[in-house]
Amino acid sequence: MEDFTTSIPTMKTVGASENKKGQESATAGDDNNGFFTANEKIDFSNAKIEPIFEEMVDFETFAKSDFRAVKILACEAVPKSKKLLKFTLDDGVRKDRVILSGIHEYYEPEELVGKTAIAIVNLPPRKMMGIASEGMLISAVNNLKNSEDEELHLLMVDNHIPAGAKLY
Repeated sequence: MEDFTTSIPTMKTVGASENKKGQESATAGDDNNGFFTANEKIDFSNAKIEPIFEEMVDFETFAKSDFRAVKILACEAVPKSKKLLKFTLDDGVRKDRVILSGIHEYYEPEELVGKTAIAIVNLPPRKMMGIASEGMLISAVNNLKNSEDEELHLLMVDNHIPAGAKLY
């Protein structure tokens, strides 16, 4: 019988120089669905949410964005960068798609390997720190009320979703 227990990626405290060493990873519990967040009540009363854009985007423009589930095969810090992580992804067609993301303040690379994230895969390549980034990983961002501190959560989905699955 296969064990579907996964660990929960832990976020770094904003401005922390490194994640706490020896911190134990939690497990998903008994639901065995490949999802990594326990069903617990979370208090969002301190979250400050940005207003929704008033400018509308027509459906044809939106439909040009190709959102896909991607499996994180490898993740490493980009040398000489405090923010960038270099992801090597399986996008269902290729197992070598590289996307750079400025989320190192919030995550350590090793805790993201093996997770399933969401990316826009049809953006033109963009060079950062000499490395071509071939898309964009999707994150949710908010500030805390009465604070300039920002929270960022990489959008991760059930690990049973195959690489390359298209989002509609």
